[in-house]
Amino acid sequence: MGSTVVLSSDDEDSDMSESEMEEHADKIYLTLKSGKLKVKLSPQAFTCPYCPNKKKPSFQYKDLLQHASGVGNSNSEKRTSKDKASHLALVKYLQQDLADSEAAEPSSKRQKTGDPIQDCDQDEKLVCPWKGVVVNIPTRKTQDGRSAGESGSKLRDEYIQRGFNPTRVRPLWNHWGFSGTAIVDFNRDWNGLHNALLFDKAYQVDGHGKKDWLKKDGPPKTGLYAWIARADDYNGSTLIGEDLRKKGDLKTIAEVTEEEARKQQKLVQNLTQLVEEKKKGVKEFEELCSVKSKELKERLEEKEKSLQKHNRELNAIQERTMGHVNKIFADHERLKMKLELEKKKLELKGIELAKREAHNETERKNLSEDLQQNASKNSSLELASMEQQKADEEVKKLAEYQRRQKEELHEKIIRLERQSDQKQAIELEIEQLKGELNVKKHMGSDGDAEIVKEVEEIYKGLTEKEEELADLDKFNQTLILRERRTNDELQEARKELVNIMKEWKLSIGVKRMGELVTKPFMDALQQKYCQQDVEDRAMDVLQLWEDYLKDPDWHPFKRIKLENQEREVEVIDERDEKLRELKEDLGDGPYNAVTRALLEINEYNPSGRYITTELWNLKEDRKATLEEGVTCLLDQWDKSKRR
Repeated sequence: MGSTVVLSSDDEDSDMSESEMEEHADKIYLTLKSGKLKVKLSPQAFTCPYCPNKKKPSFQYKDLLQHASGVGNSNSEKRTSKDKASHLALVKYLQQDLADSEAAEPSSKRQKTGDPIQDCDQDEKLVCPWKGVVVNIPTRKTQDGRSAGESGSKLRDEYIQRGFNPTRVRPLWNHWGFSGTAIVDFNRDWNGLHNALLFDKAYQVDGHGKKDWLKKDGPPKTGLYAWIARADDYNGSTLIGEDLRKKGDLKTIAEVTEEEARKQQKLVQNLTQLVEEKKKGVKEFEELCSVKSKELKERLEEKEKSLQKHNRELNAIQERTMGHVNKIFADHERLKMKLELEKKKLELKGIELAKREAHNETERKNLSEDLQQNASKNSSLELASMEQQKADEEVKKLAEYQRRQKEELHEKIIRLERQSDQKQAIELEIEQLKGELNVKKHMGSDGDAEIVKEVEEIYKGLTEKEEELADLDKFNQTLILRERRTNDELQEARKELVNIMKEWKLSIGVKRMGELVTKPFMDALQQKYCQQDVEDRAMDVLQLWEDYLKDPDWHPFKRIKLENQEREVEVIDERDEKLRELKEDLGDGPYNAVTRALLEINEYNPSGRYITTELWNLKEDRKATLEEGVTCLLDQWDKSKRR
């Protein structure tokens, strides 16, 4: 037999009470009985109207009855109380209304079995909800000395297979453990009573009914004994009686029949009342619609009359207005002719006055004064124009001076390069002369007079070359000093230009080299975190990376040799741990911003590692020349001068 398990007798929670489930099942049963839902597809095929998505679309009568009973009596939490009530109503409909179907059990078997409800005593008191009693269930001792037995669900499944369809089998426990007895719960409806009576009769026929259990003589009792719970079980002082009094009441079949009739009558009355209320509501709504339609029609007629009246008044106003406008046009033409005549008279008088004013000395004086005032104004304007021209010339001179300084610097660089080449040639020649001199000295030791003479000449030439080299060194130092001075002046001019153009938004502006760009960090953090705290996180992350950039001990660079070149250059080391973590955490945007700031600091301020300003071509994103900055400044000056 199966394994021994410890059973719980706690009732399963439900979202509907038993009375509500019964009422809902009665409503569903009436709906099925009215034929609104299709259950029987053919004499041999049936369907479940409450499981439309089931993989098996049709059932035989026995299979559908087993399916509906299994769902209705299920203890699974996945099934709602309404689903269970609907399937219990379907069981009732199948057993009471479709039991005579061709697909149901053979008639001979039904005749042989009979109707146990009609055969039993209608006035005998039974425990309701219908319950059965099972005794003599095998038990065994556990290690702690308590009794244990088989699972109640296993016994329930066995009874379902035998056609009794119980909802639950509840083993009874006492302080010694499992008592060897159990209560079998059936449905509250007639199907449940039918199954309970069949259950009782099956054990009676098998010789294991209640009378057989209560016999004191005879051989030892083996196997299970069971019967339907009656009044003597209910009123008994045993563990079975205590449980039955907690879970049910004593009722006769006649009382249950009367109660069912009352419930059905009440349900019919409620439904009839609901239908009457609905009809009354529909009638009231129709009357209201009729009244509203009549009012709407009257308002539309009134609106049409009002519109016609308004159009008549508007036409009359337009006619009066046109007459008035025509009259105004006629008066206007008449006045216009009068004004033309007056104008001609005034023109003649003006000509006469002009002739008289030409000979008027007072007017000539006034004219002279006006001319003097105009002359003084013109002189002031000329002075202002001259001042502006001077300012323009000064700016142009500054630009020309900067251009000349740049050209001179370029020429000096070229001259220094030439002198460096010349110096190297002279040094090479001196070394050659020294080598020849040493050779000749060794040769002159043999006493040849010509060789001695050549040595003296070479020595003399070597002395001249060394003097020439010293002069070149002195000149070169002078040029280097001048170049440094000129370069300092250009740097000062560049700094001054940077200070001037800080506040201007032009194509040539000022860029802070080594400064982190905020936008990539904001975008990356907005994607990773919520909108509320992204600004605070961005400020913290930016502050952290600004500290990293200022740290002189952090040098994430490596030296590589470029192709076709001998020198090595420094590039970003992509294997640096901090940079790799930044790229993995926030992506390419913040990574590119940090690497760019690193390259700028390494180029413009590698020792101090702080932010510097630089004149920048914002349009082409590169360092701007001094000439570009001055040109942009002059263009801005011309624009402001024209304004």
